[in-house]
Amino acid sequence: MTASERVIFLVSADPALTQELIRELVATGGNYQLPLAASVAQARRAFRRVTPAAILLDESAVSLSRAPDESASDSLESSAARLSEWAPVIVVASPDHQAEVAFLISSGAADFVARLGNFLPVAVGLLERRVRLAEQAQSSAGFSAYDAASDFGEVLRHEVNNPLTGILGNAELLLAEYRKKNGDHLPPAALQRLQTIAELAVRLRETVRRLSNAWESRHDHAGSA
Repeated sequence: MTASERVIFLVSADPALTQELIRELVATGGNYQLPLAASVAQARRAFRRVTPAAILLDESAVSLSRAPDESASDSLESSAARLSEWAPVIVVASPDHQAEVAFLISSGAADFVARLGNFLPVAVGLLERRVRLAEQAQSSAGFSAYDAASDFGEVLRHEVNNPLTGILGNAELLLAEYRKKNGDHLPPAALQRLQTIAELAVRLRETVRRLSNAWESRHDHAGSA
């Protein structure tokens, strides 16, 4: 990823916020590409043409995220989960919405910025951090052996955990939606398949965590020897 290929996708239906974000990001001198979308559905269609390194999701875009194949009950959580399948998401919303995306935050697929006070520099800082991690992941093949080893744990978490979190998040959302709509009438076989997907995703995520921690520990030990 070269400097001219840094893509930060801004998903917001608030024109004033979008313009402020653009000004803040341009002021950093990071030479970012900043494609825009007013809804989650519009952003997901655009991802077929451009792959973002990071995504900013403003709560204003969630109410416009409806598409023919999407539920009318889409929430901030489900919208962020869908976007996290493509890249890490910085969620900007009122503080009382933070609990909705707690799972994505804890898994490393998202960060949360409360829409309070001067929050834009915080959001921009998180976006820049996510872009740097994406650059490390893409350029790791060209690093020296020592540098590649030192960054492998971070690359492993970034490249595997993002799609894995999307799988797990969507499986849990499906379980919640089925239980809400059908109560105990969900076919046992279908329920079992969804539960198996969620359980295997959790197990794989834990394996990735152990492997990356073991790798970093071994590398640190070798570097201090």
